[in-house]
Amino acid sequence: MGEDMTEAFEVGTAARVPVHEAVRDQADGSGPVTVPEFSIIPIRGLPIVAVLVAGLVAAIASNSLWGLTFFHVAGGGLWTSIDLFVGLAIGPILGRLSVQARTEFTVRFMPKMILIMPTLVAMTLGAGFQLAHHLGNLNATYPHHNWLVASYVIVGIMTVIALGLLEPANLAVLFELKKPRPNGARIGRLMRVFIYTAGITGVMQIATIVIMTFLASR
Repeated sequence: MGEDMTEAFEVGTAARVPVHEAVRDQADGSGPVTVPEFSIIPIRGLPIVAVLVAGLVAAIASNSLWGLTFFHVAGGGLWTSIDLFVGLAIGPILGRLSVQARTEFTVRFMPKMILIMPTLVAMTLGAGFQLAHHLGNLNATYPHHNWLVASYVIVGIMTVIALGLLEPANLAVLFELKKPRPNGARIGRLMRVFIYTAGITGVMQIATIVIMTFLASR
């Protein structure tokens, strides 16, 4: 899938033109694949992010057990499901799409991930740490402290991958697509990094689910 993606972008990238011209060129089968106009940061999503961050801060400040549990479970569940879906479902599908369809999907999907992933990471980690503190699970005397430490190690690795590899690859793809002549080979490599790291973190998330359900049953 990764090699097909690279080859497709190498063949298909061309100078950006207005969307209506791109559609007309593709209709007669003679024009190159074009990149529709898009925004790297989806401005309409910022108020939603602001509300979620404000709710998270309020839950941490008030030490609300329900609020902390909600943000931790909701954030972790969405983080896990998105990573698994991107890595195991979208990745293989994307590798089999036409170049034009792949390009249009990328410019619509990737900007949303710019906002979604950091927000989910903040929700999961911020609420999770405060929840563990609230319940006394951070104390070395906690009977299953070693299990909790193991989960911290796994989540720490996932966070580094998400914010240190996945998010930069996402931004790099979008900035490359904004150029008059995008580098198809570079986009292909970056997309492989994005898809594969999402899949890896999704699989690692399963390990944290195993640990968390074990602790919750004790």
